[in-house]
Amino acid sequence: MNEDGHVLKSRRGLLAAGLTVAVIGAIGVASTLEAGAEQIPDAPVPATAATAPLLKPPATLPWGDRPQRVKRGRDGADSKSLKAAGLSVAGPAEGDDGTPEEEYAPKGDSSKSGHRRPTSANAVPPDPSAEPSASASSGPKANFFYNTARQYAVSDGAYVNLTIHKPILDKSEFHTLAELAVRSEDGDQTVEVGWNVDRVVNGDDDPHLFVYHWVNDQPTCYNGCGFVQYSKTVIPGFTLAVDQQKRFGIQFTNNAWWIAYDTEWVGYYPASLWTKPTFTKSGLVQVFGEVATPPSTVLPLSQMGSGKCGRLENTAAARLGSVAYLNGPTPEFSLEGDSVAYGIYGMSSRTFRYGGPGSNGPEKCKEQPDA
Repeated sequence: MNEDGHVLKSRRGLLAAGLTVAVIGAIGVASTLEAGAEQIPDAPVPATAATAPLLKPPATLPWGDRPQRVKRGRDGADSKSLKAAGLSVAGPAEGDDGTPEEEYAPKGDSSKSGHRRPTSANAVPPDPSAEPSASASSGPKANFFYNTARQYAVSDGAYVNLTIHKPILDKSEFHTLAELAVRSEDGDQTVEVGWNVDRVVNGDDDPHLFVYHWVNDQPTCYNGCGFVQYSKTVIPGFTLAVDQQKRFGIQFTNNAWWIAYDTEWVGYYPASLWTKPTFTKSGLVQVFGEVATPPSTVLPLSQMGSGKCGRLENTAAARLGSVAYLNGPTPEFSLEGDSVAYGIYGMSSRTFRYGGPGSNGPEKCKEQPDA
């Protein structure tokens, strides 16, 4: 709920479905009711398809397969029931009109040096009546912790297999996520896709699909701010089935950065969003886990990935797998982590185990650095 008492858009569906939401400051805590997850044969046509001409995606997905409709469950299904039914995504409980809903919340930027970077970001949507300067400075700052694999690589995009989990997000912290980021060489222009557990953005504790982009090193918003929806079945913000591995991809083609998930093209960011300078090739590609906390946090409490430490012997750890480029170099990633709460381990030059239990967990993922 914002300062004017309005319910965040992402929570309206939850309230309509009879969910109980307790808001603690800017952070909402939700307990979900069990929902059915039968696959629906037809989904709403995205509003953008009816109101504006869409760009055309490639005939094949970044990994070479022809697109097929994602297996979508009934609106309101949670991540566990989707998994049990063998499905991939579900819309919010109140139904979906085919348009992603913009959400403003802290979003990290895994810097070129690999260290966490404190960032000012709104945890709730800014007041549209406020002056831009006041809006930009309002809201809490956040601290970010990472397990990151990165490579400077000129390409038309990249894709990765991400395992999808439901890590425990501490009530005092903002989000935990995993993503692929395609960036300009200086890191200032970025397109991102992944899954997140974020109560401000999504209204619950399930993993959800998200997209995001940066322009001239400035954050925008989740699931909007210029994103154009294409798919009729999978929309940013949708709930994802837990404990599965899915492909996530980003490809520049036909004057846009296209987003792919599972078996479909989801939508795109038009190239016109980046004009000075233009952004049509990657210069830096990253795959990483991220946890966002209040700015004073020294050791994060939330889980990352599966909640298991990214180590050689830990097969239960989350994976960033089989990263590949489109018209790019051979994958040779360097790894960095910046917290004893999480670890990252290279299984090969393009597949990594990562994550951990947070500082309240039963084990440390690496030794405490010297003061």
